[in-house]
Amino acid sequence: MTTTKAPVPSQPATRRRPLQDLRRHPGGTRPFNWRRTIAWVLLGLAIAVSILPFYWVLRTALSTNGSLAANSASLLPADFSLNAFKRVFGLQTAAEAIADGGSGASINFWQYLGNSLVFSSITTACAVFFSSMAAYAFSRLHWKGRNAVFSLFLATMLVPPIFTALPNFLLIKNLGLLNSMLGLVLPYLFMTPFAIFFMRQFFLNMSREVEEAAMLDGAKHWRIFFQIVMPNAAAPIATLALLTFMGQWNEYFWPLLVGTSEESRVLTVGLGVFKSQSPQGAPDWSGLMAATLVSATPVLILFAIFGKKIVNSIGFNGTK
Repeated sequence: MTTTKAPVPSQPATRRRPLQDLRRHPGGTRPFNWRRTIAWVLLGLAIAVSILPFYWVLRTALSTNGSLAANSASLLPADFSLNAFKRVFGLQTAAEAIADGGSGASINFWQYLGNSLVFSSITTACAVFFSSMAAYAFSRLHWKGRNAVFSLFLATMLVPPIFTALPNFLLIKNLGLLNSMLGLVLPYLFMTPFAIFFMRQFFLNMSREVEEAAMLDGAKHWRIFFQIVMPNAAAPIATLALLTFMGQWNEYFWPLLVGTSEESRVLTVGLGVFKSQSPQGAPDWSGLMAATLVSATPVLILFAIFGKKIVNSIGFNGTK
């Protein structure tokens, strides 16, 4: 009778550390990396410098005007209060606002906010749509003088907006569109050079195989643009829409020229009016910072939702 021994499972060979590793890593720990530490410290300082202005705005908004001067160096809100936000939303009476350091004047904050939303939404939607159509024409259609016209469009990016403000203002005035939403949106209603350039670069990198197959099936450029090109360009369109909306939301000079009435005043101009209504020559800093925070909230929400689109579209080459 013979007996067989069960095979002993082989143990994985352990790699011995060389003597140099033992000297560099005594006790199995990694050495202290000064370069990595300095890089993290510099990154933390950069983040702190970027966040500090936003925190200071929040700190000022949550303080009272009477305590700001006495506690100017404090990092925490001076005499914590939400009265500044109440003044912005019109929840305080004139006497309460004056007692808290406000002007006591009424401000149509919600109307200004609605005007800004309408102004930014209309101009963003129209600019993105018409700029995408122009970019498709510059990237896909072959016609005489295409490159020259595109170069002319790019050259207009070098013209400061202040040079075109007066001619546009005279045109809007002669059309009788002052203090109207149409007068506000008309100069931004069609296309912008940056938007055309942005979308054209994406369309040039898109694969043309699907478009050529659709042409062989008898599809025209309109159908190809709406059913093939636009769905594949969702990421850059979202990026362009977000950037355009942020720019239009912060627009100040043109709405100041055209929208001087209460019915057509946007939020950025309303903040200037809020600052000018200063009690006894001292600005209502807490109320102004509260209004600034509230006005920045829609943009922050949009950036939090669609901000990832911007990062993804940077390296997006147009293929699916």
